[in-house]
Amino acid sequence: MKTLKWNRYVAARIIPYIILTIIGLLFIVPLLWMIFASFDDHASLTAALPKQVTLNNFVSIFHNPANIQAFANGVVLSLGQAILVVIIAALAAYPLSRYQLTYKKPFLYTILFATGLPITAVMVPVYEMFVYFKLQDSIFWTMIFLTASSLPYAIWIMKNFMDAVPLELEEAAWVDGASILQTLRRVVTPLMLPGIFTVGIFTFSGSWGNFFVPFILIQSPAKLPASVSIYQFFGQYGMVQYGQLAAFSFIYTLPAVILYIISQRFMSTGFNFSGGTKG
Repeated sequence: MKTLKWNRYVAARIIPYIILTIIGLLFIVPLLWMIFASFDDHASLTAALPKQVTLNNFVSIFHNPANIQAFANGVVLSLGQAILVVIIAALAAYPLSRYQLTYKKPFLYTILFATGLPITAVMVPVYEMFVYFKLQDSIFWTMIFLTASSLPYAIWIMKNFMDAVPLELEEAAWVDGASILQTLRRVVTPLMLPGIFTVGIFTFSGSWGNFFVPFILIQSPAKLPASVSIYQFFGQYGMVQYGQLAAFSFIYTLPAVILYIISQRFMSTGFNFSGGTKG
């Protein structure tokens, strides 16, 4: 009897923790390699403490103007896309959340289907369209395409957050003479900050780490974002500058992490409308 209870205890408590620990190690080891290798002049594929801590790899990264330009291109591309997606998704989600439209349900199903469409499936016709209209090798038009590809998921998420905002608050603003756009800007938007930051961070992170689309649509090395220019550390004949690669990757992760740290207080608050509709 005790053996049976012990086996059940192991199966219910110990084994899940062992599995989670193994999964955690699979994620931590590459991260530790990146940190250790970025401070090691003689870094290799082995995750080991550096014999001598040095900042030479970071100095080499920042002394190369091409790297600075690549990070700047990535910030412009990702931040611009995130801002456009948040604005357009909010404007599109408002009528879907507040109005009884004739084709509302089919349109929502279309959006839901579009969220699962892989971007690789449309890249060939998109590239042909860019070539036909001479839009290739442009950061702006690449940003517009990335914005369009991110809108289905953003609209779907934004609508769900907007549904949670009480309509009574908008009606009170209308009584005071506010227009629909004023109500959206001054009443709905402040109450939707968790949703706005969720969509913004998801969009920024997806664009910041997107290699395939800029690689296809942008040809000039000076216009490539950091997600594409990282290939420069892979030399010929299998030679790889592991230290500089790790330092570049370390810096590359900072914008998304910083953005999350700054906005996490908005994302964690959720919706709190207690007392908002009293009286």
